[in-house]
Amino acid sequence: MEDILVNLGKQLKRIRQNKGLSLKQVAEMSDVSIGLISKIENFRTTPSLPVLLKIMQSLQIDLSELNLAANNAEKYILIRKGEGTIEERDDSLGLEYTFLFSNNLSESNLRTYLVKVNTDVYREPISTDAIELIYVIQGKVNYIINDVTLILEEGDILFFDGSIPHAVQNEYKASATMLKMYMIKKQAY
Repeated sequence: MEDILVNLGKQLKRIRQNKGLSLKQVAEMSDVSIGLISKIENFRTTPSLPVLLKIMQSLQIDLSELNLAANNAEKYILIRKGEGTIEERDDSLGLEYTFLFSNNLSESNLRTYLVKVNTDVYREPISTDAIELIYVIQGKVNYIINDVTLILEEGDILFFDGSIPHAVQNEYKASATMLKMYMIKKQAY
């Protein structure tokens, strides 16, 4: 199940790409930074209403063209092996994100992914508007938080404030798989 905000980011990216527009072009037309648009498209933050309206105006779309329906009828979430959706992220080459589920809670939005980290990967430090939890299912990775390198191995759990710049690196001989959860506080919207 995808929530409204993840769906919104995907739709904005798809519309931008279908119109043949670069992030830079949309940023110039909307007066919204490239970085913020990228974060919205890659589910790292959610736009305020004025920012969303500026982006929509630059894409020449209106609200009725976006599918913002949420399905909240489920009492539980079951994800069978292989049912996740692989997502491309412009800022995460060498990392394979498989979207599992998200759920809007009263105070936050929870997003859950399986992340495959290929060998010889280093993603530059980023920050998010989320509290993050990582559980290493298989393999070994380095997680760099504020210039401190933590070696995470199978079974390790890392919980941290995503606003602190953080990076991931796999300098080992095998890929690694992590369960990654983002809890985004609704005040951040």
